[in-house]
Amino acid sequence: MAMTNEIGHFIGGKRVQGGSGRFGDVFEPMTGEVKSKVALASRAELDAAVAVAALAQPAWAAQNPQKRARVLMKFLELCNAEYDNIAELISREHGKTLPDSRGDLQRGLEVVEFAIGIPHLLKGEFTEGAGPGIDMYSMRQPLGVVAGITPFNFPAMIPLWKAAPAIACGNAFILKPSERDPSTPMRLAELFIEAGGPPGIFNVVNGDKEVVDAILDNPVIQAVGFVGSSDIAQYIYGRAAATGKRAQCFGGAKNHMIIMPDADLDQAVDALMGAGYGSAGERCMAISVAVPVGHDTAERLMARLTPRVEGLKVGTSLDPAADFGPLVTRAAVDRVRGYVDRGVAEGAKLVVDGRDFKLQGYENGFYIGGCLFDNVTEDMSIYKDEIFGPVLSVVRAPDYETALALPSKHEYGNGVAIFTRDGDAARDFASRVHVGMVGINVPLPVPLAYHTFGGWKRSGFGDLNQHGPDSIRFYTRTKTVTSRWPSGIKNGAEFSMPTMR
Repeated sequence: MAMTNEIGHFIGGKRVQGGSGRFGDVFEPMTGEVKSKVALASRAELDAAVAVAALAQPAWAAQNPQKRARVLMKFLELCNAEYDNIAELISREHGKTLPDSRGDLQRGLEVVEFAIGIPHLLKGEFTEGAGPGIDMYSMRQPLGVVAGITPFNFPAMIPLWKAAPAIACGNAFILKPSERDPSTPMRLAELFIEAGGPPGIFNVVNGDKEVVDAILDNPVIQAVGFVGSSDIAQYIYGRAAATGKRAQCFGGAKNHMIIMPDADLDQAVDALMGAGYGSAGERCMAISVAVPVGHDTAERLMARLTPRVEGLKVGTSLDPAADFGPLVTRAAVDRVRGYVDRGVAEGAKLVVDGRDFKLQGYENGFYIGGCLFDNVTEDMSIYKDEIFGPVLSVVRAPDYETALALPSKHEYGNGVAIFTRDGDAARDFASRVHVGMVGINVPLPVPLAYHTFGGWKRSGFGDLNQHGPDSIRFYTRTKTVTSRWPSGIKNGAEFSMPTMR
């Protein structure tokens, strides 16, 4: 007998019930209540979904790119028509505020817009007369069936980052979203069908580690994209490589923001507030470390930053006045509180303590207030680890070279920012820092859809990044053709290595 509010899977163009008998709770973070149950797929269910995708993929690949682009254009139109409804789905299951949820969806749809240009993006190369009577050209062809494993913190954006280029290139796509907020990916898959997409091309298989391992072991799946923690990213990358799959796996982050003595401090504080506490810090591009350069800069920064953090408004996900809402689960709250406890024990100065925050009328919700540490040092766990909550650590640097070294030698290398009025300093910083994405007076340097997104070191595993031109390279194989027609062929066998002389 089916459970009430049960979320199954989306396979072959329709919603289907789970068959494993295993389910996970889906919470509404602002109330703490279980709102639905999500099916956790078995290995057999994943394999069955892959078989459906494999049957559908050749006909989709045979469509000309313009027709595939038209389906994505209609999909974009339908998503925009349901913009507010999708945003509310995100807020209710993730906990982020409605404006933040709209941004989540918007940044995903921008990649759909990019993928609509697939007729141009798939064009290969051509050389006429590469040799006597010889022409050479290349083609980009789809891989077949590919998969994406995406995190809870962006239930629209990252699935669309994976799915849109993959599908535009002619692949069939299997999405394994986070089991914490599965409703948005399910709705996106439905809208793809409503847009005229063929059944079996965009599938959603919900689950946990069992289905992740099934994706990695299935021989039909040719590539897998992942976003999540670094340990799991490294695990997926290694296991995928061992079975001959392409993999692009993006992990954790510890993003620094350098504040130079000449920076506009009002601008810098505004940037730290939004980038450090927006979405309750549950972003892989969140600024979690502020690095003021020089004692005077640090003192001036703390004087302006402290009252702003104390004044943060934490509210429900649907409160239009809230700066941020609840965390995604009770376990997430406990984890963040544990890190704050550890920071105090390790000797950092807790300037603003939000651990005991309770929202009146929503005492069972997953809330925590903004926390601010000063005098944090490199040996502390709150500096080394990704906390993924509304916690900002201030690490004081005596000079520019010390500030530059901090993000460069950290094990994570996702994003970094510098705030300064000095163009030479900014240029030097962007050139020398060992981090994948750099912002100059921009706190969240998330590239637009036609550039690529990806971190360095333990923030990224694989040779190619997400969206932009790299996504087209990742989801296609290049085939190079050398052609010569009979009128240009000399008689007689050639036993030496062919050249173009």
